[in-house]
Amino acid sequence: MGVIAAGPAEVPTGGPPAGLLLDTHALIWWWTDDPRLTPPARAAIADPARVAHVSAASAWELATKHRLGKWPEATVVLDQFDDLLRRSRFAALPITPAEARTAGALDWAHRDPFDRMLLAQAAALGLALVSGDAAFSGRGIARIW
Repeated sequence: MGVIAAGPAEVPTGGPPAGLLLDTHALIWWWTDDPRLTPPARAAIADPARVAHVSAASAWELATKHRLGKWPEATVVLDQFDDLLRRSRFAALPITPAEARTAGALDWAHRDPFDRMLLAQAAALGLALVSGDAAFSGRGIARIW
C-alpha cells in the first residue's frame, strides 16, 4: 500500500480506511480531553463516518502500567473503562488467536507486546492506527497523528 506522508500523519493512497484503531494513549487522551491529542487525530476520532475500535490490548496495557505504577493517574479511566467505551460508542475489539500468532511472529525489533498486537490487528482488519508512536511508521498500515 502506498503512503503519503503529510507531517506526522500518514494516509494511504486512495483515501483513508474507514475504520480506526486507537492506540492506548490516543484513547486516554480522547477520554480526558488532553491537548496532546493532535487535531488530525481528534478529527478522525470525532468523524461520524468512521468507526473507532479499541483493542482488548489497550485495557490490558492500561491495567498493567497502572499495576506497575507507571500510570497512577489512570485509576479513574481504568475503573470506568467499559462504561467509557460504551458511552464513546467505540467498538470493542477482542484479540483472536490468529492476531496473537501474527503479533508474536512479526519481524519487528519493537519489543512492546501491546504495540505488536495493535499493529497485527490494524493490518489484519485494514484499520488506520491513531497513534503518536513513530515506531509504527513504515509498517504497512495507515497511521493518523
